[in-house]
Amino acid sequence: MSRICELTGKGRQVGHNVSHANNKTKRLFLPNLQNVTLMSEKLDRSFRLRVSTHGLRSVEHNGGLDNWLLKASDELLSDRALKIKRELKKVAAAA
Repeated sequence: MSRICELTGKGRQVGHNVSHANNKTKRLFLPNLQNVTLMSEKLDRSFRLRVSTHGLRSVEHNGGLDNWLLKASDELLSDRALKIKRELKKVAAAA
């Protein structure tokens, strides 16, 4: 499983450990990913996603998974999140 947030696209970053003597060694900065179950109110289903804590706060700030997915750009979303977004658009179009 890749270390990429399924909602925000946040992934690993590369940087340096810098010692007191200013020696630099390569290191990775990994996102804080959590396996969470998010509830979709419009679909009346829950979805299990791997989301960064920053992404989880953003979802809560926007009023839930449904609002977040409808506002998010397709380039950042994973395939699973895009599938959920398409289902949401179908329900919205039918209503």
